[in-house]
Amino acid sequence: MFIIELIYKADLKDVDACMPAHMSFLRKHYAAGTFLLSGRKIPRDGGIILAIAKDLPSIEAIVKDDPFVARALADYRIIEFRVSQKADDLQALIDRA
Repeated sequence: MFIIELIYKADLKDVDACMPAHMSFLRKHYAAGTFLLSGRKIPRDGGIILAIAKDLPSIEAIVKDDPFVARALADYRIIEFRVSQKADDLQALIDRA
């Protein structure tokens, strides 16, 4: 699994102008089963995506296709990890977050 951290490097007005394209990108990868969770960081200086893929190069290729990255509005950091535990009631916890 992977944590993708987007770090904005442009004004929020430029980020917001690109948001529809970014949302389309997210929907595409949710539909493909690659993205599991995503959202804005607090404070709003970027975002987080939880993803699953076979390897790091696959995730790197996907991230480079993100309109925020392709248009130089954000940098990214990828953290790979192996899931070893999970909450039994994961969906309920997500729903109340």
